[in-house]
Amino acid sequence: MTEILIENGIVITMDPARQILDRGWLLIRDDRIVAVGSAAQQVPASNPDEVIDASRKVVMPGLIDSHGHAGHALVKSLGSGDVVAWTEACLKLYAVGSTVAFWKTEARLASLERLKAGVTTSISLMGGGTDLLRNDSPKYALAYAEAVGEAGTRAYIAMGPNRPPYPHRFVHHEDGTERIVDLAEQIEVVEGILSDHGSSHKNRVNFCLTAPVFGPGKSNAGLEFSAIKEIFDGVMDQRQRHNVLFTQDGHQQGTLAFADKLGALGPWSLMSHCVDLDEEDIACTVERGSTIVHNPSAIRSITGRCPAPELIDAGARVVLGTDAGAPDRGYDMFKHMAQCMHYHRRHFRDPKVMPAGKVLEMATIDAAEGLGRGRELGSLEAGKIADVILVDLFKPHLAPINMPVMRLAHFANAADVDTVIVDGRIVMRDRKVTQVDECAVLEEVETEAARIIRDNGLRDLLEPPDNFWRSSRLS
Repeated sequence: MTEILIENGIVITMDPARQILDRGWLLIRDDRIVAVGSAAQQVPASNPDEVIDASRKVVMPGLIDSHGHAGHALVKSLGSGDVVAWTEACLKLYAVGSTVAFWKTEARLASLERLKAGVTTSISLMGGGTDLLRNDSPKYALAYAEAVGEAGTRAYIAMGPNRPPYPHRFVHHEDGTERIVDLAEQIEVVEGILSDHGSSHKNRVNFCLTAPVFGPGKSNAGLEFSAIKEIFDGVMDQRQRHNVLFTQDGHQQGTLAFADKLGALGPWSLMSHCVDLDEEDIACTVERGSTIVHNPSAIRSITGRCPAPELIDAGARVVLGTDAGAPDRGYDMFKHMAQCMHYHRRHFRDPKVMPAGKVLEMATIDAAEGLGRGRELGSLEAGKIADVILVDLFKPHLAPINMPVMRLAHFANAADVDTVIVDGRIVMRDRKVTQVDECAVLEEVETEAARIIRDNGLRDLLEPPDNFWRSSRLS
């Protein structure tokens, strides 16, 4: 049995009363929170193995990133803002240019960035949405899961069929062998992963399901509804049999209502982006108890708008995702909280929209509820899993130390996270990670990034495009 006592902190519990405890304490025993209290309350009798002084620090639940992408962290910024070129490079790389080593290295980099940003739980699609998931063989996803597990964080990795038409061409870059994979084979690969490797690393790393988004404004590949329904019947059968989450990337007006007709909406589904929704989309989301993942920094939030305040007012659960890594954004959830507030305040021309407390809920307790784990994660309460972060407030941009929720949502950034605890185990202390060699990971990243750029002919994307300088827009 291991005990950790955290004391003298500003404890933001995110419990049902949303208590904030000044000079508060938190007692952890093994992987669980035993008790939480203020200075006026006695710490239960204990013999802690470690006492952490949290003076001038916030003690809060670990942040939850509800939507991201595996693969992107190693190629972020390529194209210098030319999104079309960047997307084409990703699709080529993931299908024919990626190796097991690529996916391992990218997972180590993304996990390290998340950990150092206080993100203790995340969902990542195994590639670039469902336009290209690496699902021709289980070895890539299993390598990714193993590398994520090394870092000590909690993760869900989404697998499923790619967008039609089928089959899809993949190349095993290690030996140059080619595979032409139809829909049945893609579903078979996912079935094997869910059956044999659904959960690992003491239930910290889990697989879940995804599928392409169909409906108005989407590429339906000329398929009739019956053919699309056949794809979803297979995926939904897997989801029910394995009792896993289902997530989708790229919803827009009309597609949530279409997904409902396919049986894809339920309390187990997390639907991302969701821009320019109509009344039917919102109504069916609320009725089915699905979760909307708002990505305020994503390109889709430039080309359309997620009506997050309207969804919340209608009774829907809305949570936050980074949509990272990507050409122009990373895993710093504090940045995305601030972006969320300003995004909607500008739309409504009203600074009262999306209060700081609400966006903090969207990154903690609301997100835990969306994962179906609100009884275990997302708040600091006795009996819950000890996923805890400490944020250092004794800094110029966060001083004076008052109104801690406002400080976190408006002014904090990833570099302010001091300590991270997952499952009651300290995985970062004083910004030094404990489970992996950070320097070795970064050296590996430099080597692998150089290799994939060289081997896949992507060197031209390192150069700035036309009108990068002295112009108001790229050509």
